[in-house]
Amino acid sequence: MRWRLAARARVGAFFGAFAGALALGVPALARAAPDAVHGEQVYARCLACHALAYDRVGPRHCGLLGRRAGSVAGFNYSAAMKKSRITWNDKTLDRFLTKPLNMVPGTAMTYDGVADPKDRADLIAYLKHANDSPECAKRLH
Repeated sequence: MRWRLAARARVGAFFGAFAGALALGVPALARAAPDAVHGEQVYARCLACHALAYDRVGPRHCGLLGRRAGSVAGFNYSAAMKKSRITWNDKTLDRFLTKPLNMVPGTAMTYDGVADPKDRADLIAYLKHANDSPECAKRLH
């Protein structure tokens, strides 16, 4: 009898946590940790205009997190990006990557955005990880 109560308690705790996640609108499977390896694959979409360690059509991404938008010395930003007053962090990057033109109307970035929330989270995880790479470390120091 005691083992049945313990088993019921474990099952109840599992379903209680699952129900709590659903009540918050967060599916249990969607809470997986961001995957920087997959984020690197998503970053391949960015490579048409950006690189980690040097400017291309778009500015470099080394040192992106914590940096003020429109602040890479020598890069020719749009007036909209310079005036945006954005500091790049997980939240602002996620919002910008969803629909760049909605967040910064007038930006020169014409990419429509990354629609999938998991892809965005993975891309941000990759950018964080890449910032510690030898390629970025050499550029930032």
